[in-house]
Amino acid sequence: MHEYEYDTGCNCNIGPTLDVDWRNNVSFATSSTDTMIYLSKIGETRPVKTFAGHQGEVNCVKWDPTGTLLASCSDDSTAKMWNVKQHSFVHDLRDHSKEIYTIRWSPTGPGTNNPNKPLTLASASFDSTVKIWDAELGKMLCNLNGHRDAVYSLAFSPNGEYIVSGSVDKSIHIWSLKEGKIVKTYTGAGGIFEVCWNKEGNKLAACFADNSVSVLDFRM
Repeated sequence: MHEYEYDTGCNCNIGPTLDVDWRNNVSFATSSTDTMIYLSKIGETRPVKTFAGHQGEVNCVKWDPTGTLLASCSDDSTAKMWNVKQHSFVHDLRDHSKEIYTIRWSPTGPGTNNPNKPLTLASASFDSTVKIWDAELGKMLCNLNGHRDAVYSLAFSPNGEYIVSGSVDKSIHIWSLKEGKIVKTYTGAGGIFEVCWNKEGNKLAACFADNSVSVLDFRM
């Protein structure tokens, strides 16, 4: 029999909380339908920092690999990058034309296994595109246009050379970030709501709306 110790919860978001991501072992960020983002800490019953700037529901929050930058995306069609040392966003990413459902940081940059490659952010939108952004400049580096419907899921390969996207259009695309084009495609029987690489980067798992899960081999 196991015993569990529960920390006091934090009364943060006014509306339903849509996402949470740990910054480290003691602090985490949450996002909500109330358009706000809160940074909370274990043992504190109130948020230690609040990020305001989105005009719609904040669907996803993700810390970069070093916990320095926080990225968020919203129904307001924007993604934003935040630094805990500042009160307003560092970058406002506005090239999507519809709601942005999810975001992912690349496993690259200082403090990662790929320190010689720049840190980037990927965003997936209901406008059917995936966009890659420069984390330092906040500029769009690449527009990946190949899906026919909303893109719900993203994952970078462990070496940062590829990104996989899954869509309501029932297709999985694997993109070469160096070339900015699709190198592999898999079509299933339902929309794809999550994709994930294994640690070696030679297999992908994906879950579909038809209740199935597929594991795909990836060889280039």
